[in-house]
Amino acid sequence: MNCMLCIIRCIAGGAAQTVLCRNTGCGRRQPGNCRKGHRMKKYIIGMDLGGTNIKTSLFTKDFSVVAEQRTPTMVSLGSEGVLQRMADNIRELLLKAGAAAEEVEVMGMGVPGLLDIEKGISLFSPNFPQWENVPIAGWFKERLGIPVFIDNDVRVNLYGECYFGAGKGKKNVVLLTLGTGLGAGVMIDGHILYGATGSMGEIGHMNMYREGRPCRCKSSGCLGRYVSALGLLRTVKEKIEAKEKTVLTDWVKDPEEITAEMVSRAFDEGDQLAREAMEETGEILGFGLVNVINLYNPECVIIGGGMSAAGERLLSKAREVVDTHALEISRKACTIVTASLGDASGMLGAAKAASIKTENRMVV
Repeated sequence: MNCMLCIIRCIAGGAAQTVLCRNTGCGRRQPGNCRKGHRMKKYIIGMDLGGTNIKTSLFTKDFSVVAEQRTPTMVSLGSEGVLQRMADNIRELLLKAGAAAEEVEVMGMGVPGLLDIEKGISLFSPNFPQWENVPIAGWFKERLGIPVFIDNDVRVNLYGECYFGAGKGKKNVVLLTLGTGLGAGVMIDGHILYGATGSMGEIGHMNMYREGRPCRCKSSGCLGRYVSALGLLRTVKEKIEAKEKTVLTDWVKDPEEITAEMVSRAFDEGDQLAREAMEETGEILGFGLVNVINLYNPECVIIGGGMSAAGERLLSKAREVVDTHALEISRKACTIVTASLGDASGMLGAAKAASIKTENRMVV
């Protein structure tokens, strides 16, 4: 009896090899019967693609971490160069874990920018040059033989926090990530929302000022232009330009060198300018949260992203505004907390999202 043809995906070199199985009892539904073997699907990969680093974890199916790999993104290489670095990252991850690509059931990726989630295409990412209509899912499936699900980077963080972190056990959650910009994801009645174009939760483009700071979305006065690391630093620089005194100008010669971490340190040292900038930013965040709480009626608002490290320096003023202006019945049902998973949230969330989509047969 002739044996069947087994497709063995070889991780080395990213190429697919066709190997003829010599075992007459081999079948695709009988893992491990052939000479190299159809291996059991034991793992899920979660990747968080950032502008600075590619962060990837290999998980068991119960989401225990097997191995983790971090690789500089090097966005200047353009789409093909970044995709190659992502593939190298995965190869190194599997090598570190002693695992093979054919043992991976699915891979989830959190990708910044606009996406066609159903087709697995990254349409545009503002901080990635030469990056338009990039067929991420197809590119990886062709080279590694692993089904891929992509989603917005903020939304995969929401999956992470809702299933494993600060939102665990809750059904109505809004996650705000305060980093270079401001992003958000929304879970209502246990369902993570996408909207008609997959852009549900663009709270960072909520208009806060009729004539405010210009935004790349072609509007102005957007929340994210004030409540973000860049927004905070712009507030600080505007105050310095207005000749307000601050210890920050003693620490650096050029105001462009000031970081959000420096502003927090100056705040702690009692610097008046830093305190005013942080409180003004917190106040605007508070009014944004009032809108979020009144609109979505969440049990929990989670504040994540790098700027969440400011903690109560930022949030105390925001809480004051919420306590004063949000609808009482909604406000009393809602807690405002910081994210609990750190930068592991994106990897965990990407893996969980991919697992869910695999069960629903929605993976490319």
